[in-house]
Amino acid sequence: MVAAREICKDRIWIDGCFDFAHHGHAGAMLQARQLGKSLYVGVHSDEEILENKGPVVMTLSERVLAVTACKWATEAVPNAPYVTDPAVMDDYGCFFVVHGDDITTDANGEDCYRVVKEAGRFLIVKRTPNISTTDLVGRMLLCAKNHHLKTIASSSEIAGVVDSARLGKRVDERQWITNESLEKFSAYATAEDGKNKWAGVYMWTPDTLTTITEPSAELMSRRTKMIYVDGGYDLFFAGHIEFLKLVSERAERLSQETGAEVGIVVGIHDDATVNAFKGLNYPIMNIFERALCVLQCKYVSHVILQAPYSPTRRFLEKLPWEIVAVMHGPTAFSNKVESDPYSEVKKIGLYGSIPDHQYKDISTETIVERVTRNRGVYEERQKRKGWKADAEKELKRKDEQMQKQ
Repeated sequence: MVAAREICKDRIWIDGCFDFAHHGHAGAMLQARQLGKSLYVGVHSDEEILENKGPVVMTLSERVLAVTACKWATEAVPNAPYVTDPAVMDDYGCFFVVHGDDITTDANGEDCYRVVKEAGRFLIVKRTPNISTTDLVGRMLLCAKNHHLKTIASSSEIAGVVDSARLGKRVDERQWITNESLEKFSAYATAEDGKNKWAGVYMWTPDTLTTITEPSAELMSRRTKMIYVDGGYDLFFAGHIEFLKLVSERAERLSQETGAEVGIVVGIHDDATVNAFKGLNYPIMNIFERALCVLQCKYVSHVILQAPYSPTRRFLEKLPWEIVAVMHGPTAFSNKVESDPYSEVKKIGLYGSIPDHQYKDISTETIVERVTRNRGVYEERQKRKGWKADAEKELKRKDEQMQKQ
């Protein structure tokens, strides 16, 4: 039990399963944070989720780690009740709870927010479409690749695509840089308040770095030195987050030693590159989804889309910061890698490694294996979700009718 705090309308509560650190969850936290000055995030227990929704893929500790790493979250609250309890909100001084514009039901088919709605303590934000834990589990079970996105091949192509997107036009139906995606990048690049400009988003095409989202002048002047890390960051799981946390601690030590603030820039490989090395239908999340997951992480200063598999000296010299280190974690390279992608940075003394950590054995493959190993259970969960969706639509219809009266 926490000490009682003064209840304030600018201290916001949000709760959920947060199974997978996908950008839909981050988007809900972003919108909630924009409504107040602090955000407390309740994370349901594995047992309550199993009872009310079905089995989780990520454990409670993994889910709490992901929420804690979100830059818009003030504090993660483990074991929050599945049916939102105003008494728990009171403990954290939160007057309002925020939820998306859908209905969530418990095991009995009742609205999980019925009590707070009746108390006038419920706020609605827009649910992020086309992404959910159910969607991701479905991709794993179906082994489809139709979510993969086209690589943008040249600087002239990206310039044309971005210009067209800002005018609300689309050069190619397969093109994923749209006005909507540019708005998403800008939103997820905001600072801890969810409002002010902060991080930068860039895209690498052979020999050229193009700015997609302009970072704040303050960030660029404060952090002129960067540690560079790269990878696929598929499913953005606990291993990724713990690695970035440890790199952040290394950056903090370098800042103290040099007197200059050091940040982290993350290079993210395109879908074709990840698939070439991983095979099957990897990545499970496409590059747009993976970039938003990384961008919402509080340890990250900037993101580079379509980063090269091997960070060469020439590539690093094209970046607008001084790269003081290139770091890699305990993850082994794919057996399809013919040569060490970090051989060049090792020769010039920039390479550094992060040692083993408690989540080192988790990978995209082990997470997919969690699902496929219990395929029958998760297929039943998918069916149950479909049944609950029909009941939740009916509850939403009744909710909307009541609001009109």
